[in-house]
Amino acid sequence: MDHARILIVDDEPAIVKMLQMVLRKEGFGQIYTAASCREALSEIAAHGADFVLLDVMLPDGTGFDLCPQLRAYGSPHILFLTARASDLDVLTGFAIGGDDYVTKPFNPLEIAARIKARLRRGELGSRPAAEPPVLPRAWDFGRFKVDEAAGELTVLGKPVPCPAQVFQLLLYFCKHPGIVFSKSQLYEAVWGIDGMGEDNTVTVHIRRIRERIEEDPSNPKYLLTVRGLGYKLVKENGR
Repeated sequence: MDHARILIVDDEPAIVKMLQMVLRKEGFGQIYTAASCREALSEIAAHGADFVLLDVMLPDGTGFDLCPQLRAYGSPHILFLTARASDLDVLTGFAIGGDDYVTKPFNPLEIAARIKARLRRGELGSRPAAEPPVLPRAWDFGRFKVDEAAGELTVLGKPVPCPAQVFQLLLYFCKHPGIVFSKSQLYEAVWGIDGMGEDNTVTVHIRRIRERIEEDPSNPKYLLTVRGLGYKLVKENGR
């Protein structure tokens, strides 16, 4: 893990110091810091980065504005760390290129765990800047539609409010239609850390999705339970 380069961009010294201490104890050695947009661009130009822990509110701009600029330097994995916790802020963070979003206050060990989870999945290393971006997509299931770029769920043609994590879980299903996922697989994919012991979190979010997309949430036609295995998203009648 020592070769993973981590850039912390935050203007609160106490948070930066805490993250540095915990990340070093967890085995990360290449840690750089910046307290502004200008400093962040200088640091990433000098050292590169595999992971960026990015605050949204900075003295000379916002993390939302800075995120696309950081992606020019090898497209590091960007994890927003911010006190801005509204659904709109979270969806904005993902829409402009963030890979993860954690609200303050947070447990620094959780941040280390999220980074390790990505490393276990082989996501270390800057992605080539010349790699074509994966464009946001939209999915049409007839009764409902999911628009990734707009961060919008529409049911029978009408927008339906959808909390950020509920939308991200639905989006994950849309990107993998017809595939069965266990609760632990879903938790790790969407929440970013090992899903052991998080059955209830996934179950609650599955229910919230069904309450939005299904005509009868207790008798789902789209988000199905596969007994003993998990869940899958299908077209109506399993198509």
